[in-house]
Amino acid sequence: MTGFIALVVFIGVIIIWNVIVKRNMGEAMFLGFFATVLFGGTDAPKLFWDGLVFASTYEVLYAAVAFVFMAFLVDQLNLIQALLRIFNSLIGKLPGGAAYMSTVGSAVLGALSGSNSANTATTGSITAQWMIRSGWSRETTATILAGNGGLGAALPPNSSMFIMLGFAPIGAVVAEGDLYIALLIGGAYQVLYRIILVFLLVKKNGIKALPSEDIVGFREAIKQGWKSIFIFFGALIPIIVTVGPLADALANNPNIGPVAMDQISLITWIPILIMIISLIIGWNKTPGSLANWSRMLSSAIPQFTTIGALMLFAVAASEVLSQLGLANDLSQITSSLDIPKWLMVLMVGILVTLVAGPLSSTATLTAVGLVSFSALTAAGVDPLVAVVAILAFSSTEGASPPASGSIFIASGLAGARPEKTFIPLILYYMLPIVTIGWLIGMEILPV
Repeated sequence: MTGFIALVVFIGVIIIWNVIVKRNMGEAMFLGFFATVLFGGTDAPKLFWDGLVFASTYEVLYAAVAFVFMAFLVDQLNLIQALLRIFNSLIGKLPGGAAYMSTVGSAVLGALSGSNSANTATTGSITAQWMIRSGWSRETTATILAGNGGLGAALPPNSSMFIMLGFAPIGAVVAEGDLYIALLIGGAYQVLYRIILVFLLVKKNGIKALPSEDIVGFREAIKQGWKSIFIFFGALIPIIVTVGPLADALANNPNIGPVAMDQISLITWIPILIMIISLIIGWNKTPGSLANWSRMLSSAIPQFTTIGALMLFAVAASEVLSQLGLANDLSQITSSLDIPKWLMVLMVGILVTLVAGPLSSTATLTAVGLVSFSALTAAGVDPLVAVVAILAFSSTEGASPPASGSIFIASGLAGARPEKTFIPLILYYMLPIVTIGWLIGMEILPV
């Protein structure tokens, strides 16, 4: 049970250092990482090094930093203001319009990309500043963006469902078409919940519709800022290239092939292309001289430090926990219990959610997907329902502190402190999504 105990200690150290000692979250995350390493005994130095190497080569870490700078650059070039005028001319009179747009956009993109981090990055790059300018706090904005990111794993098609179908015992009893439809229904419950949540948060936070005098007419808004619309191509181009008919054609091209296509990363290319496009259309707003460029870039550095340290040590700790056998420990705890159906579904939900905290949804299902399926079907859950429930539980990855890439990407885009989103994410997204998964597993919510 070394991995499980290390997880408890990891979380405990973070809470004590940040909440009780009241030191910053970067220090807390480093101490939590160091504490997990000590559980390796004589292998501690190797675990320490392996964790740092894994984190330093982790794609989402670099993507999170890139999105922070992307948001900074777009703001410095005054392009976001032009976009906001256009958005507000369309739905500015709807209280919380930007948050609704983020939720619906995440659902659409989630059905395309199948990635939580890419989902958060894409919709957040469009709606983060819009939400802040329309009255949302930075922390609430980041919370909603990260929470919506989970729709990447909640809606089909996604890599998580194919991992589950790849297990022979599951593939033998669950058809791909049936799972696609059932998961689409299960994901729809999550989309509906998120829309209701936004409505309630609009009321709670007193978000108002923008005053009429602050809303420019649509034609005038387009006239003033039509160039800013090209920013969207930074997100659209990678999506079109990697999803749909063009992606299939490129994968079937013998000069390119599926291996090369799999190397194209949405969360890497979206910020790069948006920055390039922003510089092209906003070149007249750039600093000009080398000295002015240096001053502008220097002013951006403080925005990277907190997120960079947090994510580096969070990801490093997740790798150490994985090597300490966390997934196997949690599997043994669940499989050794002889309990009624309702409690087994809940236990599996807790198991998958705990593993999805430090790991991605795909890694989670690779580790505990089959044992979770076996536990649920043994307790009397229909095989198809069991898979949908497990996928719902694993979709909490995007909202699972402290190691979720979605949290750091959303916080970077919103300029928020990531640790300020942890409790709201647990209350507004993790627990309700686990509840939805439990209701699906109990067949109270039909799929």
